[in-house]
Amino acid sequence: MYPLQLDAITNAVDVAAIATTALRFVAGFLAVLLLGKLALVPGFRRVARSRGFDEAVVSLGTNVLNAVVWVAAIAIGFAVAGYGSFLSAFAVFGGAIALAVGFAAQDLLGNFVAGVFILKDKPFEVGDWIEWNGNAGRVEEIDLRVSRVRTFDNELVTVPNGDLANNAVTNPVAYDTLRQKFVFGIGYDDDIETATDIIVERAEAHEEILDDPGVSVRLVELGDSAVGLQSRWWIADPDRGDFVRVRSEYVTAVKEAFDAAGIDMPYVHRQLTGSVEVIEEVAADE
Repeated sequence: MYPLQLDAITNAVDVAAIATTALRFVAGFLAVLLLGKLALVPGFRRVARSRGFDEAVVSLGTNVLNAVVWVAAIAIGFAVAGYGSFLSAFAVFGGAIALAVGFAAQDLLGNFVAGVFILKDKPFEVGDWIEWNGNAGRVEEIDLRVSRVRTFDNELVTVPNGDLANNAVTNPVAYDTLRQKFVFGIGYDDDIETATDIIVERAEAHEEILDDPGVSVRLVELGDSAVGLQSRWWIADPDRGDFVRVRSEYVTAVKEAFDAAGIDMPYVHRQLTGSVEVIEEVAADE
């Protein structure tokens, strides 16, 4: 057999081997890709939506799963084509990079995970009035990394989701009703029963204070200068503006009724007793 014929046969074998390898890669790649696109990703969407996940979480999970499907398809394609050693080296290198990135961005990743849980668990939603760590405001936007809250002074606060997920957050508008409290101070010489009747009557006369549950009044303190009567009342469909307005109107009405009935609302004061000796110095004439 001539050398040219041997070279031709060798080249044909090499081409056939390359073609076989390529076909194996394409077959493995397409099998995993189609399985992920047609079964895995749609299945994830159905399960996530059936369990009440927010659309932002579903969209995020879909994007991540799509990326995983593509990486898995490429990896399986290389494995089927016979490049397992290459994949092992790549996996070690990729793992080292992922570990380094994880340490460098752990706060970012923590806020990201917290955002997923906030969107899933829904301790608050856009439009809710929340309080946390001495701050308060209305939620304007919930992203996967941060939440944006507008304070009642019209300031925009950008809060990392980790702060909201790892600390106590009060949501006063989570339910249909909200109880409010206020302590009215009356003088020791004033009649407690009369003052209590006025507090209850003014609450019952306010259109936005609920009759059920009704208002209640309790004596809660005996101060230095006043007897404290705490009023507890309920409002429906609570909102920050309603909370402040109803409270102001109610307290004002009680104060005016107290004035009309001659009931004192004393303030803390100090009275000095005893005598004060004044010493005058007269300069001697020189």
